[in-house]
Amino acid sequence: MPRRLKKPPELYTLPAQTSFVDGLVQGIRARFGDDPLTLSDVLILLPNRRAVRSLRDAFLRQAGGKSMLLPRIEPIGDVDEDELFLSGNLPQATWDKDLGDQNLAPPIPAFMRQMLLMDIIERWYRGRHETPPESAQCAILAGALGQFLDHVQTEQLTFRDLEDLVPADYASHWQQTLDFLKILTKHWPDILAPTGFCDVAERRNILLSGLRDKWLENPPLHPIIAAGSTGSIPATSKLLEVVSRLPQGMVVLPGLDLTMDGESWDVLQDTHPQATMKHLLSAIGANRDEVGNWLQETSASPDRLARNHLLQEVMRPAETTDHWRTLDLDLDAATRGFVRLDAPGPREEAGMIALMLREVLESEGKTAALVTPDRQLARRVAGELKRWDIMIDDSAGTPLFNVSAGVYLRLTAQMVGENLAPVALLSVLKHPLSAGGQPVGDFRKMVRLLEETILRGPRPSAGCAGITNAINAALKKSKHQADLRTLKDWWQGVSDLITPFEEIMQQSEASFEDLLIGHVEMAERLCASNDRTHDISGAERLWQGDGGEAAAKLIEDLHQAAQSKDMVALQRLKSENYPALLEVFMGGITVRPKYGQHPRLNIWGPLEARLQHADLVILASLNEDSWPMAPAPDPWMSRPMRKDFGLPSLEQKIGLSAHDFIQAAAAPQVVLTRSEKMDGTPTVKSRWLSRMDAIAPEISHNEINWPSDGVQWLNWFRALDRPAEKVTIEPPRPTPPLASRPRALSVTRIQKWMQDPYSIYARYVLNFKVLDPLDADPGAADKGTIIHEALEGFMGAYPDHLPEDAVGELIKIGRGKFEAYLDRPTVRAFWWPRFIHVAEWFVAEEKTRRQTSTTVGTEIEGQQVFDLPGGAFTLRAKADRIDLLGDGSYSIIDYKTGQSPTMRAVYAGYAPQLPLEGLMVQGGNFKNLKPGAVSDLSYWQLKGGENVAKITSFSLSARTKVDVGQVIKGSYEGLVRLVTTFDLRDTPYLNNPRPDNLGYGEYDHLARTKEWQGNNLGEDE
Repeated sequence: MPRRLKKPPELYTLPAQTSFVDGLVQGIRARFGDDPLTLSDVLILLPNRRAVRSLRDAFLRQAGGKSMLLPRIEPIGDVDEDELFLSGNLPQATWDKDLGDQNLAPPIPAFMRQMLLMDIIERWYRGRHETPPESAQCAILAGALGQFLDHVQTEQLTFRDLEDLVPADYASHWQQTLDFLKILTKHWPDILAPTGFCDVAERRNILLSGLRDKWLENPPLHPIIAAGSTGSIPATSKLLEVVSRLPQGMVVLPGLDLTMDGESWDVLQDTHPQATMKHLLSAIGANRDEVGNWLQETSASPDRLARNHLLQEVMRPAETTDHWRTLDLDLDAATRGFVRLDAPGPREEAGMIALMLREVLESEGKTAALVTPDRQLARRVAGELKRWDIMIDDSAGTPLFNVSAGVYLRLTAQMVGENLAPVALLSVLKHPLSAGGQPVGDFRKMVRLLEETILRGPRPSAGCAGITNAINAALKKSKHQADLRTLKDWWQGVSDLITPFEEIMQQSEASFEDLLIGHVEMAERLCASNDRTHDISGAERLWQGDGGEAAAKLIEDLHQAAQSKDMVALQRLKSENYPALLEVFMGGITVRPKYGQHPRLNIWGPLEARLQHADLVILASLNEDSWPMAPAPDPWMSRPMRKDFGLPSLEQKIGLSAHDFIQAAAAPQVVLTRSEKMDGTPTVKSRWLSRMDAIAPEISHNEINWPSDGVQWLNWFRALDRPAEKVTIEPPRPTPPLASRPRALSVTRIQKWMQDPYSIYARYVLNFKVLDPLDADPGAADKGTIIHEALEGFMGAYPDHLPEDAVGELIKIGRGKFEAYLDRPTVRAFWWPRFIHVAEWFVAEEKTRRQTSTTVGTEIEGQQVFDLPGGAFTLRAKADRIDLLGDGSYSIIDYKTGQSPTMRAVYAGYAPQLPLEGLMVQGGNFKNLKPGAVSDLSYWQLKGGENVAKITSFSLSARTKVDVGQVIKGSYEGLVRLVTTFDLRDTPYLNNPRPDNLGYGEYDHLARTKEWQGNNLGEDE
């Protein structure tokens, strides 16, 4: 049994108003001087590696940039101890020297443990004859189970206590949860032992306990200073207890409040920033009055002392807030250099912060840091700073799935998992890393051709074969044979790169290892490129940079972990679950840049900001559930269960977050910011701000060497993108040269020309074609096309007689036209049943109509040339149907699956399609059709709903009193006026000249219609 050291604990603190690392260096130099031999004998233990770097910078600052021999500075753990998970990679230079060879098993790789737990979970479910969760959910569950395991081991508890934890009066679902947790008590030790590894948290406990016992047996005689730790981990607090009692051991606590009244100290709750250090003092066996000031003489100004007093009052326990009635506080001094800004939303908050950071660079040598737990806000600020070419990195890192290599791995897995659906396929092929072994420019050109000719519109069939079939089908129809043959050859090469992994994914089950290897090999093949001088391998391009290295390490770790043949769950994985499972594994990886951080500006998370130093500190996103974060519910135990088991309360993290806030808010210059709304929803300001408003409501009016009015900062930000003067935006009035104006249009485009000339300008002068959406559900236009083709096929097959089962034959022809679309729910559920109704109506109408007329043309094409003053103009048309009536005149029929034009619109010339087709029929301008009179213009509205169909006929009769000849003559005159008007050089192609009669047009975004209709932009906006 190790003995107990007799020396009383030697404890110190550095108040929050003192920069911790600078104050620590000042105290070290005061005690040990600058003699290199003396300093080199000092060992300093800090919480993490970031603190080590910060302390080294502090030594450099105080030495005036001169080189010096530093003390030994070691981190107790690689990551923050208050995250309740420390790396097993401890400072070996210290531990091996003091502990010797302990024959400890190495820490188990994180992914290996997660996969082992996944396997145990699946076997647990199958043992209960239940269906296990999908692999991605199983991985999430295994990750949560591993975190609980770390949590329990960190607190040095034993799972044996679980058996007696839940009495009968607890809810039954907690009983079931504890039954599930037997995975850890009964199965995990037996699974872990044969691997030759041990749990990371348990290994850390053993090392720290071993070091503690070693120092108890043989106390080091050289100075040892443990600084900056809050001791929230039991093994760490026990080590700090020993360090404080070593002959030359000292513990320096961060921001212990020595002035708090005893009444408040006694009632501290876990949400208070001093709660963790109160627990640490109890673990060390010391009272607060035994803690001394690390610095004999404080250099803090009266303003800083008053600020510290203000922050202490803000954090006063609720039980003693009655002391505020007699509060003696110099608010002017306390809030000097302290500003509170409320922004309307996160965009404005980020913009104001970016302006403040930019302003700091105007002062030589001045530094600033944004501290926020909101990673989205951090990215916004970094983006805003790019407008001034200021590159700043978030030290909290970027999730791997958001960096280029991680995005590419996710997209390639999803592409094959979704059977090469258009959006997923183009997301990969358009990614900057894709080149398919070709020059990047050539590859992109072919991708654009594939998109425009194959992938726009309804989705092709699944997989590489489906794309190939779509290209072959396009070859049969398109006039651009050369381009499509080139595309077919190119796609065959790309398909060869994808097919091996696609074949693995098409298997119902495969091993995770095979899926991973196949996926990575495909990704590397797609990444390979050629710069016309030499080939560049896919590995060189995919795994480059910080993100690429992190992705490569992930794949290496996953492959190593997946090689075990004992993991049944991953040996027979459902292939379709692979993309989601990979994303889960990727979710916990963070990429931190090695280089490129701005030398004077930083973005830190609250954990990264501990023990750091900056002249200006901006504390942002101070809203409830952001800072502090709401305690996440424990999925494994209720609050009473946690207490009975011995786990710390969930509110402990709020106390640690409060401590971070106090330490950062005590800087010389501080700005507190929040957003009043988030995604349009009002937010609740942080509880700390609410308390601050109660004590110092005028805080936002104090100055920090620049205007502190939030409205001013907000106006400056908004002014960045606002014209200096009011701008009036006029509608576009393009007047292209007469030679560029269209000299041939279809009858349907004539109506569009009348309604929205700008659309004609964009389509026929600028040659801008409207692309169909990707992976589009068939729309109204597709429905019309399908029904037109079905009716054309029927009329072409039976032009002069009807078959015995005419309805069945029309439905059969229609099924062939609908076949490519019937896999869409909308088409099968709505369009197809309505087409059957249309078919029944159509056949019934044909039986009657064919008694008095004969169909002489369906989908018949024609054109007519008009000799006009501005030159020849060609009118083209494709009539749905033309019938010859018994009196020798013609009836022109147009099938409509949507709304038909009204009689008034046709008579007034606003719907000139049928009248212009009548003009062409009279002139004999349709193929194989003799000239003749036109006596009827009809719209057949084929909806198939409650009112199956409706015929709107414009003919000379006593009822309608419509003179078809006059209507056709009027359409001719209107066409001549229209063409002649646009043959004038000064006639503009106006956009949407009658917006009341027309909705949002296809080209209105190019004409910026919504902007000029507002007709206002500027300082009064």
